[in-house]
Amino acid sequence: MDVWIVVSKLIGAGLAIGLGAIGPGIGVGILGMGAMNALGRNPEARGIIMTNMILGIAFAEAVAIYALVIAILLIFVV
Repeated sequence: MDVWIVVSKLIGAGLAIGLGAIGPGIGVGILGMGAMNALGRNPEARGIIMTNMILGIAFAEAVAIYALVIAILLIFVV
């Protein structure tokens, strides 16, 4: 296999996971900050706030997992 093809596959995979993890990382940070602010203002609503925060984090992390799958496919399949 040509060297340039291998290099472009690896660069593409690195860009896919690198750029694909920026959004979820920022999203999880904002979700955590919002949940801590809400808990500081209304500690009695802990259960509802934590449940919604964990659900939002799970959806944000799903995007990062999709980026990881794409990066793995670029390395091993293409």
